[in-house]
Amino acid sequence: MASNCKSILDKLGISYISEGSERQIKAISSISEARESDLAMCYYEKEKGVSMISQSSAGMILCAKSMQGRVHPKDARQQLIFLDNPRYAFVKIMNQIYNKKNTAGVSASSVISETAKIGSDCYIGDYTVIGDNCIIGDNSMIGSRVSLQNCRSGNNSIIQSGVTIGEDGFAFERNADGELERFPHIRGVKIGDNVEVGANTNIARGSLSDTIIGNGTKVADMVHIGHNILIGKHCQIAAGTAIGGSTKIGDMCWTGLNSTLRKVHVGNNVIVGCGAVVLHDVPDGDIVAGVPAKSIKDKVTTNKLFLMAGQTTKGSYLQLGLERKSLCTIP
Repeated sequence: MASNCKSILDKLGISYISEGSERQIKAISSISEARESDLAMCYYEKEKGVSMISQSSAGMILCAKSMQGRVHPKDARQQLIFLDNPRYAFVKIMNQIYNKKNTAGVSASSVISETAKIGSDCYIGDYTVIGDNCIIGDNSMIGSRVSLQNCRSGNNSIIQSGVTIGEDGFAFERNADGELERFPHIRGVKIGDNVEVGANTNIARGSLSDTIIGNGTKVADMVHIGHNILIGKHCQIAAGTAIGGSTKIGDMCWTGLNSTLRKVHVGNNVIVGCGAVVLHDVPDGDIVAGVPAKSIKDKVTTNKLFLMAGQTTKGSYLQLGLERKSLCTIP
C-alpha cells in the first residue's frame, strides 16, 4: 500500500498547509512507533506537541495548525501537514485506506425469517438470527451471533457480534401478594442510518412506545439500552453505559465509561462523566459527573473536552443541521 495523503485531503475538501518533501506513505501508525514510511498524527499543542513531533520518526505527521512555525521536518525524509483538526483528518484518511467491509452476503448458518426484509449489499454473519418483520437497511453489516427481533434498522448500519436487539425490557408489577407480573412489551426498536452498535450490547424493545436510536449515533460494547428510550442523533455512548427505561437523550451527547442514566431527560450536546449516576434532568450543553451526577461545566477549562459533545467553545455548537430544542425522531 502506497498512498498520497495530500491527494486524499484534497479529495475530501480538508484544507491544510504542508511543509517538507512530498511523501508517499505505506502504513499508518502511532506517533511513537511510526517509521519513515508511515503516517502518524499529533493533536497535542504547545510544548507537549513539540516534544512528540520532534521525537517521532514518522515520514508524515498530521499536526495542529497552531504548531506551524514551532516544529519543522527533521530532514528530507519527513513531511509535516498542519490542519485545524488533525485527529479528524487522520480518521478520514484511515477510512479511505483501510475501508474494510465484509463482502455482501448471508451466512449459510444464519436464520432469517421469511417476513424479514434485508436491503441490498448487506452482510449477515454466522449464526445470526433475524426475526419476523425485521427490516435491515441497505449496505449494512450484521456480525456473528446477533439476535434481531422487533427491529427496524436504517442504511449503513454496523451491528457487531453478540448484539441482542428487540427482546423484552425489564418491567414488572406486583400483585396484592407481592408476586411479580410481567409488563407486556408490544412495541419495537427503530435504529436510524449510519448507526454503529458495539459487541455484546443489548437494546430492549419498547413496551408502549418504541425504543429509538437516531441517525449517526455510535454505541460501544457492553452497553445496556432499556425499553422506551430515545437517543438522538450523533451521540457517543461509551462502553458499559447503562440507560434505564424511558430515558431521553438529545443530539450530540457523550456518555462516559460505566455511566448510568435512570429515567431522565438529557438535553443536547451534554457530556456525562465516566462512572456518573444521572438521576435528574440535564439541560443543553451541560457537563455532569459524580454520584449522584452534578454539573461541573464551570470547572472545565479545556475546550477539547467540549468537542466530545459537538461544542467548539462553551455555549457554541457545531452546526450539523440539528435542531437543538427537539429530540430526534425517526419517520
